[in-house]
Amino acid sequence: MTQHWSAPSAPGQVHSTVPVPGSKSITNRVLVLAALADGPSTVHAPLRSRDTVLMAAALSSLGVGFADREDGGWDVTPAPLRGPADVDCGLAGTVMRFLPPAAALAEGEIRFDGDPHARKRPMSTVLGALRSLGADVDGDGLPFTLRGTGSLAGGEVTIDASGSSQFVSGLLLSGARYDKGVTVRHDGKPVPSLPHIDMTVETLRSAGVRVETDANLWHVEPGPIAARTWHVEPDLSNATVFLAAAAVTGGEVTVPGWPAVTTQAGDAVRDILQRMGCTVELSERGLTVRGPSRLSGLDIDLRDESELTPTVAALAALAGGRTQIRGVAHIRGHETDRIAALVNEINALGGKRPRPRTA
Repeated sequence: MTQHWSAPSAPGQVHSTVPVPGSKSITNRVLVLAALADGPSTVHAPLRSRDTVLMAAALSSLGVGFADREDGGWDVTPAPLRGPADVDCGLAGTVMRFLPPAAALAEGEIRFDGDPHARKRPMSTVLGALRSLGADVDGDGLPFTLRGTGSLAGGEVTIDASGSSQFVSGLLLSGARYDKGVTVRHDGKPVPSLPHIDMTVETLRSAGVRVETDANLWHVEPGPIAARTWHVEPDLSNATVFLAAAAVTGGEVTVPGWPAVTTQAGDAVRDILQRMGCTVELSERGLTVRGPSRLSGLDIDLRDESELTPTVAALAALAGGRTQIRGVAHIRGHETDRIAALVNEINALGGKRPRPRTA
């Protein structure tokens, strides 16, 4: 039976300081690198969500040690990856696309599956790339089986990553452990969400991995992955909904811990909110947003920041003037069709105004 959620409403201006948990995108990248590192690592302030718990469970099933810390983090102890194992991907794109390249380094049979809708999500790009690099994979989408021998040759592969930047990130994250490293060339329409690939590259470099980039080419040198202590940044995309509460009520919201420099796509919300009329201030306190008396619509391309589409669409429904959001067709293929969901729910709340009748 469908459970309806009673959305909270604000009787007036919203004034608050809202700490937000760690970034899911960074957490799952860090967990993969910690599992493949040369020694134990500690992960502070990770996001504990279904996607990250599934990632930890999947790596545990391959032999990696996870110990809960009192502060909510994890101590991660690498081990030779081994099957047999069953990996539940849920609906998590990071699990279904980041884990197979790591599992290709395991010895034994690894079976992947997920929620029913996950079976519709595109996977053939990353699985085809793994076959080209020497992996034994049965299937082009969930469910599929990977049979590993304990190593992978690696080398160069050309893919069309226009469907998801995760295809590139997944191959890069484990590439240092391949015998020849990995070189990924993109050949196709522009890659969406490029900041997420930048995030992958910077995370790899912070673990001592040599990475070279050049337009539509990424190269990871074979070599060690350093064990280290990780501090996960707050999830800036999740923070945008709280900042939006200040924007639409003319209030003020501060998110503490907002990084001055980051690869998270969510940081683009600063410019977006300013363009819509908000006052935005980054200080030692964090990021503070003050809403105007009335928001303004805007024309914006969110190809690189498509995860902000729900927040921007919600703001647009309450802004003056017309808003056009471009470059986000690929989010129809996420864990759900996000565009259809936004259209349905905003219209159900009265977002679609009838055209005036003509005589």
